[in-house]
Amino acid sequence: MEKKPHLVRREFPPREVSSLSLALLLVAVLLLNALLYLYLNKFYISSGRAETDPGPCPFGHFKWGAVKNCSPWLSCEAINREVRKLKCVGEGAVKKVFLSEWKENKVVLSQLTNTELKEDFLHGLKMLKALQSKYVVRLLGYCEQQFTILTEYHPLGSLRGLNETLHMPKYKSTNTWHRRLMLAIDYVSIIRYLHSSPLGTLVMCDSNDLDKVLSQYLLTSDFHILVNDLDALPLVNRSAGRLVKCGHRELQGEFVAPEQRWPYGEEVPFEDDLMPPYDEKTDIWKIPDVSNFILGHVEGSDIVRLHLFDIHAACKKKDPAERPSAQEVLDIYRKVLTLLIREAAVPGTREML
Repeated sequence: MEKKPHLVRREFPPREVSSLSLALLLVAVLLLNALLYLYLNKFYISSGRAETDPGPCPFGHFKWGAVKNCSPWLSCEAINREVRKLKCVGEGAVKKVFLSEWKENKVVLSQLTNTELKEDFLHGLKMLKALQSKYVVRLLGYCEQQFTILTEYHPLGSLRGLNETLHMPKYKSTNTWHRRLMLAIDYVSIIRYLHSSPLGTLVMCDSNDLDKVLSQYLLTSDFHILVNDLDALPLVNRSAGRLVKCGHRELQGEFVAPEQRWPYGEEVPFEDDLMPPYDEKTDIWKIPDVSNFILGHVEGSDIVRLHLFDIHAACKKKDPAERPSAQEVLDIYRKVLTLLIREAAVPGTREML
């Protein structure tokens, strides 16, 4: 009887298979990291938050929407002739704000309401002209003689209405930890820009409570943040020994930084002349509170807060000198975003390795 040949089944040693799988996994992780790096680098450039503004207009000009050419800021004559008020949409201590129309486009016309505060109004205009960038609302024109400023209109309004906006059905898909963290990065980017602006180190003084801070910023239709109100933006110049004070009244509450509060106790009446000045680190103190509002309470936001815990604790140091710079805060925010995107893309990677 002819013997049937035995079939020999070749098996790889378990260690060889394990090593091969681990090598493939490492290669996949490295490739994913490279793709994430390229994505995030492209994202910061394409999202309107690149470090340099591509193709900016020369001073005194603007470009808008799909229009490629730059136009000069509208003059008094052009504003009076071409801009039509539609309705009043807001009023503060310094100015009244009107939703208006210019060449079939919605715009915002701001006018001084209290002549005693004209210096604040003109300071805000000066800052608006000097700081035109991707971080600041677009200036379209102005008329100093009539105390009028014309800016771009953003229908979503101020940052104060963020939660209401994101809870609308049409924006439900945008209400994620990722988008909210990107908005927080926008906010810190603006603070960083003001602290290293072309004019020097500027302090966001109109920020004595959370509601007031949020009202200073606009939410764009593509979900970015712009600073809108620059009426109270004093300059810190350490080399010249120049610090600032945000107004001439006593500031109270946990929202303002410790150095902004009256240091001599209740037994000593407040006197502006005795109040010590301070620097831009007051803005750093407020970052955790503003970011906490922006992050909201959506799935994943608590994980973001956990990753930001250490940097936020540093922002709340009582000694201003021990607080991080806005650039250092921004660096940590971006690292956290990258880390969380990577972990979301490859869940369980850490355990597998």
